[in-house]
Amino acid sequence: MTVLVLTCEQDVTADMVVAELDRGGIPVVRLDPADLPGPVALSGEYVRGTFHGHLSAGGRLVSMNGLRSVWVRRPGVPAARAAEPSDWLTEESAQALYGMLRSTDARWMNHPDAARRARHKPWQLRLAQRSGLPVPATLITTFPQAARDFAVRFPDLVVKPVSGAHPQEPPRAVPTSRVAPGTDFSAVAFGPTLLQRRVAKRADIRLTCVGDRIHAARKAVAPDAHPDEVDVRFASSATPWHAVDAPSSVAAGVRAYLREAGLAYGAFDFAEDAEGMWWFLECNQSGQFGFVQIESGQPIATAVADWLAAPAPSAAPAPAPATGAGAGTAGGR
Repeated sequence: MTVLVLTCEQDVTADMVVAELDRGGIPVVRLDPADLPGPVALSGEYVRGTFHGHLSAGGRLVSMNGLRSVWVRRPGVPAARAAEPSDWLTEESAQALYGMLRSTDARWMNHPDAARRARHKPWQLRLAQRSGLPVPATLITTFPQAARDFAVRFPDLVVKPVSGAHPQEPPRAVPTSRVAPGTDFSAVAFGPTLLQRRVAKRADIRLTCVGDRIHAARKAVAPDAHPDEVDVRFASSATPWHAVDAPSSVAAGVRAYLREAGLAYGAFDFAEDAEGMWWFLECNQSGQFGFVQIESGQPIATAVADWLAAPAPSAAPAPAPATGAGAGTAGGR
């Protein structure tokens, strides 16, 4: 049985997992849907009540019925590198590839339907609340007056994109920024704006959950760090990530979150305040973990490889309702 990894060509996080699978003697095929059609080819036959599908990539031919799991890590847009790319060819290729893979009994990390839903930040915030994870006061609005009123109630705010990374190729991360005092908020009327109470944090937390296995890492904020430096991805601190134990309430909340979301994997970001409270910021259903593993020494790649290599359980949770043909991914990390 083969593990299929869907990701772009340069992906260190995927490299680490593929190396673990190779060490375990688990057959693995890695491909980028952007190479379909061309270097990646497929065929599927539905005859006499049966389905038989095949994928070809890198000179290897694999039966879709022989797939034990599919890891949707960071795949490119189907047909993006075709000789004559078009929106029509992208949709046709996405329908063919993901539709055939949905026809198999392979386990998903993560299922495209669940992954697409999991990208929605407003839904994430509500699911985190229902799962018992503390969420900073947040407003998403196009009403300038609502933003002004919110700023009166919570004077120290940050602003961040609702959707995550800017939709370009490759995706560009948009930093979370502190809202300047006296901001008028008139521009809110031109597009949905996410405002959130700034957590005066003493550390950033990256918690990676693979199935039921939790790996939490902590990156302390320098005592002299400027309060405007709110986004860990753009912080100047050289403090490394260190492995820590997640509070039992957070661990329970994270597991509840993934169960309800129908996800097998999630990379959670928290902000730890001065009292030690972990505040939920977001969950990236395809977030990378290589930078955390390298600094903290946590065996996250091994956990992912173990999950992908494991036999299918007797009963798996149903995926989220379908909302599109392709797989959902989230930019950034």
